[in-house]
Amino acid sequence: MKTYCLELTGSFACFTRPEMKVERVSYDVMTPSAARACFEAILWKPAIRWHIRKIEVLKPIRWINLRRNEVAGVVSTRNVETAMKSGTGDLGLYIEDERQQRAGLFLRDVAYRVHADMEFRREADPSSTAMKYQEMFERRASKGQCVNQPYLGCREFAAGFRLIPETTTESAAIDETRDLGFMLHDLDFSKPSDPQPRFFRARIENGAVNVPAWDSEGVRG
Repeated sequence: MKTYCLELTGSFACFTRPEMKVERVSYDVMTPSAARACFEAILWKPAIRWHIRKIEVLKPIRWINLRRNEVAGVVSTRNVETAMKSGTGDLGLYIEDERQQRAGLFLRDVAYRVHADMEFRREADPSSTAMKYQEMFERRASKGQCVNQPYLGCREFAAGFRLIPETTTESAAIDETRDLGFMLHDLDFSKPSDPQPRFFRARIENGAVNVPAWDSEGVRG
């Protein structure tokens, strides 16, 4: 494995707590699953896996209340299947019929420094090497290239990113230490039809949250 570090910044962020059923309320700090998605937005291949190790908070944790228009429904899977078989069909989603307004408690003016390991799975690509994927990621991240725009919890909250080759010259994380309670680690996709969330007890120490390994005792289903 090789460790990489990305700086992620944005005007707004929302790492939604799953226990909030209707209104969106963010965790205090970026979740490992959201951080992983940012790395995968730059490079994802079947032969690599990203493992988040540490999340550093670079700006004070600040909040904002917003009300937003959201779409309550999704396009029907049955309609899509029918259209695929017949070649025609109405797959439109009419916003005026599905629109609803929701309140949210979001983060604002966020900046994180995320450390992640790239794992190369040789069985998924026997003819390649870890070096191939490492060079691919380094080239893309250093040029600001991505498959899709990384985002901070919600797709409308786009994230700017920067590859950090050497962290010793970077600014320090915020001076804050406290317990954050249980936080979403990631989803367990061992049963693709029914992914299950797994959690860990998060604590920010001198501005950094250390993320336990997926298979450690600190991660609970």
